[in-house]
Amino acid sequence: MAAPVLEGRKVTVVGLARSGLAAARLCLRERAAVTVTDRRPEAELAPALAGLEKARRRLGGHDRADFEGADLVVVSPGVPGSLPELQAARNRGVPVWSEVELGWRFLPGTPVVGITGTNGKSTTTALGAALLSRDRRTFAGGNLGTPLCEHVLSGERAEAVVLELSSFQLEGIERLRAQVAAILNVTPDHLDRHGGVEGYAAAKARLFATQQPGDVAVANARDPRALAMAGASRGERLTFGFGEPAAGAARDPGGEPGPEGSALWYTPASGRAPERYLLRNRALRGRHNRENAMAALLCARAMGVPGEAVQAGLDAFPGLPHRLELVAERGGIEWVNDSKATNVDSTWVGLAAFPAGAPRVLLIMGGRGKRAPYTPLRELFAGRVKALLTLGEDGPTVERELGDLVPTHACGDLAGAARRAAALAAPGDVVLLSPACASYDQFRSYEERGEAFRRLAAELAR
Repeated sequence: MAAPVLEGRKVTVVGLARSGLAAARLCLRERAAVTVTDRRPEAELAPALAGLEKARRRLGGHDRADFEGADLVVVSPGVPGSLPELQAARNRGVPVWSEVELGWRFLPGTPVVGITGTNGKSTTTALGAALLSRDRRTFAGGNLGTPLCEHVLSGERAEAVVLELSSFQLEGIERLRAQVAAILNVTPDHLDRHGGVEGYAAAKARLFATQQPGDVAVANARDPRALAMAGASRGERLTFGFGEPAAGAARDPGGEPGPEGSALWYTPASGRAPERYLLRNRALRGRHNRENAMAALLCARAMGVPGEAVQAGLDAFPGLPHRLELVAERGGIEWVNDSKATNVDSTWVGLAAFPAGAPRVLLIMGGRGKRAPYTPLRELFAGRVKALLTLGEDGPTVERELGDLVPTHACGDLAGAARRAAALAAPGDVVLLSPACASYDQFRSYEERGEAFRRLAAELAR
């Protein structure tokens, strides 16, 4: 399929976050007559508007005429598809594309791996790209990092594209085709935007509806919705999960990892011999990351990456910042930054990544709470947590709900918690920042909190 011809056509770009800005710049490069529109006022958007001087601006609100009179409307992911002006454009027969649909049309012939799901998308996308990059020049982006239109504008050539795709992006695709598409899991999320879990799942299922014979759909074997979504593909279906090896699947036999790590088995449907991979990388610790690794290796093998390159990529993957990130290690003590864990469910996953046995985790929790109980974490404390160190606005609540389980120290702020942890830690221990809270009481973002922890770890692990 050739790239679209936009010269002289009227294109309205809705929403001026990073994806919308990239889409607008790409349309301007293609000599389209571009209108950019956002509900935020120009004063708030001024720094972002650099480079859009040739675009017509409709800021502080939308005008239906800009939608109904366009030849094409391109939507940033943050803009809900139910926006009345978008519906008015559709009623007039105006194509409404997401930013990734626009970017994909400028990459004819480049194979795409698309990864979606509720949890694990970013890690699986980054890991999948790391495995592919062992074999060919690969771009990773979409919902993770760089918008696809920004990659097109860069002029950089890629032999494969790996995209993290959110439900917001997928509800606006029309023809975008992923030669390999993966659905990791489906749990309720963004229900206000999609009108319920079925609408949310339907948006993600669009990734499989555009696949063709010869493509590959990858799905989580324990998730019925994921399996049903992958079943809409006209390509081959592969699954991943825990249990005995099976044809057309990646499987982890389960149990605690052995001395050489977890063994992951991939059994091709073609009848070729099963392939064994070892997951021994601490950046991929935890049951959830074993699932992410199985999904990524299936994507890589479906794209033809040799098995030895897959193993090398699994071993070398550095992980993502602020997600169970090992930031320092000295004297047998690990310092692990899981600042991205801003809710109880995320902290549950992070804490469960450490095997039960002798308690060795010094757990730092607290911040601005989200009014969810911390009690679901109680089941994980026995055999894992050596001490609890609390901080921030919700520190007293954390202590009230969990403090009877282990020695608990009210530390006030992150620096105090890190110093107390350093004083308590012994060889074999893990100092884990997994707050289960937002950061806004003491930091501007979870990233800033994680970077502060990184600096403290470097200082205290000397």
